[in-house]
Amino acid sequence: MATGRGRILQQHWLGLQTLRGPSRGGGAARGRARTFGFRRGPGVKCSAGSAALRCHARGGRRWESPFSCRSGLLDGMPSEILLKIFSYLDAVSLLCAGCVSRRFYHLANDNFIWIRIYSTAFSPTRSNWKINSVEKIAVSVSFLSVQDKEAGYWKKEYITKQIASVKAALADILKPVNPYTGLPVKTKEALRMFGLGWTIILKEKSGKEYIMEHVDLSVNDTSVTVIWYGKNWPCLASLSTLDLCGVTPVFMDWYKTPTKHRLRWHSLIAKYNLSHLTVSTMIGCDRLIRIFCLHPGLLVGVWKKEEELAFVMANLHFHHLVERSTLGSATIPYELPPHSPFLDDSPEYGLHGYQLHVDLHSGGVFYLCGTFRNLFTKKGNIENGHVKLIVIHLKNNREHLPLIGKVGLSWKTDILDGCIKSCSMMDVTLLDEHGKPFWCFSSPVCMRSPATPADGPSFLGQTYSVDYVDAEGRVHVELVWIRETEEYLIVNLVLYLSIAKINRWFGTEY
Repeated sequence: MATGRGRILQQHWLGLQTLRGPSRGGGAARGRARTFGFRRGPGVKCSAGSAALRCHARGGRRWESPFSCRSGLLDGMPSEILLKIFSYLDAVSLLCAGCVSRRFYHLANDNFIWIRIYSTAFSPTRSNWKINSVEKIAVSVSFLSVQDKEAGYWKKEYITKQIASVKAALADILKPVNPYTGLPVKTKEALRMFGLGWTIILKEKSGKEYIMEHVDLSVNDTSVTVIWYGKNWPCLASLSTLDLCGVTPVFMDWYKTPTKHRLRWHSLIAKYNLSHLTVSTMIGCDRLIRIFCLHPGLLVGVWKKEEELAFVMANLHFHHLVERSTLGSATIPYELPPHSPFLDDSPEYGLHGYQLHVDLHSGGVFYLCGTFRNLFTKKGNIENGHVKLIVIHLKNNREHLPLIGKVGLSWKTDILDGCIKSCSMMDVTLLDEHGKPFWCFSSPVCMRSPATPADGPSFLGQTYSVDYVDAEGRVHVELVWIRETEEYLIVNLVLYLSIAKINRWFGTEY
């Protein structure tokens, strides 16, 4: 049997060499290296094997393998030989091979191959016998029990168990909570442990997609800032939407040796409509660029002269960031588990015992890093469907706080950089009376001159305001520019919390 199989393989290899013609440069070794490679189609930009696969699949182009250029090569190779070759592949390589053609897909679903991979990955770590645990499990599974399962059954079992192990590892590492911020202590460690990155998918009106990897990121106290820039942006006028996705290796046991061409899992975080880059969403500019803020937390820089993309910057809050970046799918964001309302034992007294942590920062420089405890408000402080929670009182000079340094939002591309005055990133973490995150966000903000003068004491200096609004609440900050000391002074900070959010959180009926 062995001699006959070897002779068949030898004859088939000689036939391949004859069809291929004389080798150039790389010889036979180079030919073998190309056997299971993939080739990118023209006009599609991508940065990883999985990214290229998705780019072709959605753009309507066929995925080509080097074999497709040689007619009859795959058709002439017996399935038994291909299955033997596939049996030496690991799980990720086998999944890649299944994307080459319909025939490869069916062959790569072979249950005998996947039961071996499954047994190797999830075999017992302890054994009192010298028998190989993988062989022991493989022997215990009879031929009939494997054949009776539909094709791809053990592949699905393997992937399902891998996902379950990822969720269990996430729950374990994110369990310890910082009592001061209410956020997981090991968020930064989790980002490194799971090889987490972020991509943006730019979609043209024609359906074509461009996948771009993040170029730079910085980890802050309660958020991470991710930046994309480059020379080969698609034309802004042709783009319709932007998808922000978290990206991790398909299987977590390969994060220690990351490679560009490993399969990766995309988890949709947010979708943005690029037609919203209008005057109403522009928050600042300098002599080179204009910046636009798209909710939630996305900053888009556009060159003034060319009206083309300069950079994209996302500020992502730590609250459920790891889950949102790993547990969603490429088309559906991760859905938070249902919240069980906390029993409010004294609803007649309103909100009490709240804690706020707020940061203003840009480019690693913090202009404000403050924590405010024991915040409260009475039940009667309800205005237009919101409860008013005063953090810094306008008339209490002892509560007023200065901003450190000259406020400005730093930006950079591969050729230029700059700073846009009066803009920054704001991170807000509001904890309820139980120390649980009640409202969290990270977003670009800017200081503007108020349309109407504020009611209250007059200050010797120009006044400014910073406002942020979403479905769960609103933040209003008033500042004064002190010319003598050349600094901004926060004289008023108020949160407006949505009544609907409070009722869902506590099960009340305010």
